[in-house]
Amino acid sequence: MRSGVLLKMFGLCVLAGVLVASLMMPLATGAGAVVNQATDAMSRMSSSLAQRDMPQVSTVTDKDGDPIAYFFKDYRVETPPEQIPDTMKAAITAVEDKRFWDHGGVDWQGTMRALATNVSSGETAQGASTITQQYVKNYLVHVVAQTEMDAEKAKETTIARKLREAKIAVELERTMTKEEILTGYLNVVPFGNQTFGVGAAAQTYFGTTPDKLTIAQSALLAAIVNQPGSLNPNSNPADAMARRNLVIDLMADPNNNIRITPQDAEQAKKEPLGVMSPLGRPPNGCVGLGDGTTDGFFCSYVKDYLERLGIDSDDLKTGGYTVRTTLDRKSSDAAKQAAQKQVPTQTEGIANVMSVVQPGKDKHKVRALVANRDFGNDLSKGQSAYDIVSRVQPFGAGSIYKVFTAASAMEQGMSPYDVIDVPPSYTSRVYKNGTAPYTVGNADGVQPGPRTLQMALATSPNTAFVALQERAGLSNVVDMAARLGLRHGMLGVNSSGQTLKDDGSNGPSQAEVIKKGNRGAFTLGYTPTSVLELSNVAATIMSDGVYCPPTPLEEVKDRNGNIVPLNEGACEQAIAPHVANQLAQGMSKDDTDGTSRQAAQAVGWNRPMIGKTGTTQEHKSAGFLAATPQMAGAVLTYADGNSPQGICDGGGDAPPYLCGKHGGNIYGGKVPARTWFDAMTRIHEGLPSAPLPGAPAPPPAAPPR
Repeated sequence: MRSGVLLKMFGLCVLAGVLVASLMMPLATGAGAVVNQATDAMSRMSSSLAQRDMPQVSTVTDKDGDPIAYFFKDYRVETPPEQIPDTMKAAITAVEDKRFWDHGGVDWQGTMRALATNVSSGETAQGASTITQQYVKNYLVHVVAQTEMDAEKAKETTIARKLREAKIAVELERTMTKEEILTGYLNVVPFGNQTFGVGAAAQTYFGTTPDKLTIAQSALLAAIVNQPGSLNPNSNPADAMARRNLVIDLMADPNNNIRITPQDAEQAKKEPLGVMSPLGRPPNGCVGLGDGTTDGFFCSYVKDYLERLGIDSDDLKTGGYTVRTTLDRKSSDAAKQAAQKQVPTQTEGIANVMSVVQPGKDKHKVRALVANRDFGNDLSKGQSAYDIVSRVQPFGAGSIYKVFTAASAMEQGMSPYDVIDVPPSYTSRVYKNGTAPYTVGNADGVQPGPRTLQMALATSPNTAFVALQERAGLSNVVDMAARLGLRHGMLGVNSSGQTLKDDGSNGPSQAEVIKKGNRGAFTLGYTPTSVLELSNVAATIMSDGVYCPPTPLEEVKDRNGNIVPLNEGACEQAIAPHVANQLAQGMSKDDTDGTSRQAAQAVGWNRPMIGKTGTTQEHKSAGFLAATPQMAGAVLTYADGNSPQGICDGGGDAPPYLCGKHGGNIYGGKVPARTWFDAMTRIHEGLPSAPLPGAPAPPPAAPPR
């Protein structure tokens, strides 16, 4: 046994000699390529450490700059030295490295003491890492390492690893000040509970900023650093308290460069741990923002949108971006409440989603993306983590698509005041139902008889619009849908030309299938639809025919506060201004003489607006597209269960319900229109009543003969 200890002592002494020789060797010169390579690597490492370029939390905010979500690999809030109080500096140096302010990166006195202790005990009982060495190690593990294997290699207990850390630490002390090293260390070191750095730790444990940390709080954070798992103050408060009080005693040691008075120490030890419960670390990502929040679906859309622009998930989790979005809390809250009022969150098998977009000729800003569902993974709470608002959904918007037929006809010279025929049924001369003729009838309650195109849009006769689609040309009508805003839904691409098919297929687009199949039912709106794109259609009409890709972004800044250039799609004149204005006039009677009249009257709506309702054939979905000059929006109510059925309107204050696979009585003028008017009444509070874009007045009636 004695000989084994002596042998071990000899080996450690040799190691100590090697270590000392290596560290004392000038780093600026060296004999041989190996030394030069090591020197270059250490210089690069110390330069990187000096820049403190470490993973940072990205913050997503609403339009006013209030945070709505955070994305991070490590929860870390980088803190400058002037915001780190002396109490925190005193605590961490007292317990981790009391000679920090005096040594040159390696504490020779501590190294020799640890060496002697380890030899006499026959095991590794003490370490000798300085704060500078710990900074190097933590930086290699939590910043440089790209994989778990890299991180494990950076932590391995080997002579080579310790030697490398020591060399870099010595070099670091030559290129950085003590204040910079201590600040870097306090920004990278883990504090447990997936929290890194003192800025994040202050928020996680105490709900405060680091500059406001007290003596007791600083001491607890310094205590946790030693063993973040076993000294967790929530799961092991007794040990955390004991370690905290030890740190406080060390802070009062007169040998410390930064110290507290014995009186302050005794007072601090009497304080409770004071840790938050639950902890104040924010949720990571879009899930977990809270039940009833209006932000989840919008957050998900922003994340996907940024990825399409080149800021992927990894960039977002480490880049320290500040993403100021277009989300308007007033609009979002109003829309969320309206959607849930009509269809409560846990209504089985029925989703009610709404999008709000602000018209404009240079941007179409997305102000709200909400659903009666909450964003999350708990199905028992009626949650959904699939983006049911912005993405294309499997059910159509019904007669809302008649807007595209009317727009195409107007572009070819038709006026909203031209009279069209409305027969009780119509058999197409162009379209087929398989090999049989394609015959269509009107919905219940739609009376036959001629009327203006304006009144046809308000009353929505199927027969008239199938005939009008024949006159305008199916290809033109389908192209019009894409031009006005259904880019993803019709073409399968976004505004930048990227393929975005939800099913990942490479097959033909919806537009190609409809044209090739000569689908006469297109104007009746049977095809899958995105409610976001529907609302953008209304925004395009209200913007004198200028289409802009819907955007959720006001600006993106990098960690240094510089604006990040983004290649968003450009706006374009989709249809001529006079056509857009005529279309607006053509859609202006839905709330007064059309299918949404009852819903408008229920809230006392009296503003000029455009609108169009829609319902699919089996009542599995219904929608409402509408806008004022200030705000556009669309609502889609649809069966979202595994076995979609027809939806029945509950009537009165009763919610809708599933009523059969081939039946139902929901219409766009019911739940969707009621949701829209409820939300928009509150969204428009304080806004002036604005007139619709102008169009020629209807011709005077001919005098009687």
